[in-house]
Amino acid sequence: MTAVFQRNCNATMPIAVRGDGPYIIDQNGRRYLDGSGGAAVSSLGHSHPVVIDAIKSQIDKIAFAHTGFFSSEPAEQLAEFLVDQAPGCTGKVYFTSGGSEAVEAALKLARQYFLEKGEPQRSLFISREQSYHGNTLGALSIGGNPWRREPFAPLLTKANYIAPCYAYRGQREGETEWQYGQRVALQLEQKLAEMGADNVIAFIAEPVVGATLGAVPSVPGYFKKIAQICQQHGILLILDEVMCGMGRTGTLFAYEQEGIVPDIVTMAKGLGAGYQPIGAVLVSAKIHATIASGTGFFQHGHTYIGHPTACAAALAVQQVIVEEQLLSKVNSRGEYLEQQLQHYFAEHPMIGDIRGRGLFRGLEIVQDKADKSPLPVSSQFHLQLKAQMMENGLLCYPGAGSVDGRRGHHLLIAPAYIVEQTDVDFLVETLAKSIDQVLDKISYLDLS
Repeated sequence: MTAVFQRNCNATMPIAVRGDGPYIIDQNGRRYLDGSGGAAVSSLGHSHPVVIDAIKSQIDKIAFAHTGFFSSEPAEQLAEFLVDQAPGCTGKVYFTSGGSEAVEAALKLARQYFLEKGEPQRSLFISREQSYHGNTLGALSIGGNPWRREPFAPLLTKANYIAPCYAYRGQREGETEWQYGQRVALQLEQKLAEMGADNVIAFIAEPVVGATLGAVPSVPGYFKKIAQICQQHGILLILDEVMCGMGRTGTLFAYEQEGIVPDIVTMAKGLGAGYQPIGAVLVSAKIHATIASGTGFFQHGHTYIGHPTACAAALAVQQVIVEEQLLSKVNSRGEYLEQQLQHYFAEHPMIGDIRGRGLFRGLEIVQDKADKSPLPVSSQFHLQLKAQMMENGLLCYPGAGSVDGRRGHHLLIAPAYIVEQTDVDFLVETLAKSIDQVLDKISYLDLS
């Protein structure tokens, strides 16, 4: 029996007792390769000595100081690092305790920016269908995942969506990737005309869509067109890099690969790599200057923002990534992971798509490769796959609802940046075995 309110009230969870690089060890001594970093969190694995020492050292100095009274050396140093590393950014960093908090802060900050500018009529956000931006009410309100939203719909503000940039399911026959990207980007222009651009605060999107679609990147030119439309109509561009940022796709910030500079970037997960809870909002200089020269106060805050121990951990994580040149490893190991996924699954009759960037990869599992039809919802393929992988000593992040929020299954792969080639081999071989084992189990279903 447990007194913990688990995510699954009826599940008996193994107890994680130790970390060993990219592996987690449970109370029975069983080892699991963490092939998804939890939820793309543990970018340095679970036992990096430099980060552990940084946490211990900070606790010896001071563990916590409330930001209503003090700043701290780790917060100052981490903010400086992030601003220095962000291409095109000359702004400021606002710290939070996690990803949903970061998105919530970004939404409120964007609203206050326009209040300070004397444009109080701006109250609407535009996002994309099949998106996910967090589980707090504000973040959930602008998310496009029907399954996550439905139970709380009466509590949420009205959402405004355009289609995702999801080439596997959205690109038309005879249409190039460029043409497809421009077509779906122009939906933002159409939505602004429908809503009245002067009423809109911002457009928010993930550069590479994470949990809801399974590592779906945009096509070339899409985000440049989006940024152009935002600038033309005076609305803010918020990029949610909570899952895909902090080196996960091969550059520290995912937006670097799009050739644009957003107004606001949210980050978390890989920022602290799971060693401490932390998130952050990178804010452009114009937004900070507008508030600083107006009321001077951001009307928002939580107790643990800018937590010195969390900032010390995150700073150590980022310094390790630089000093050990791990971004180059993300790219080289990511290429090898892609090769192995292609080798095992390119001809697999039920793997419809292999996608992603860096060490952020996804598979889409389908009933029929030819027509892309999904497995029945009743198959519960994602839950069965998770259980089978754990039985085989592998942790990856399966999900459902890829097609429309309910139908469709995918798998997210996001191992630590320190993985070796042998770890990747084990990951893909075990994944292939696990998928086939689950498909054998559900073969009794009528999939016609």
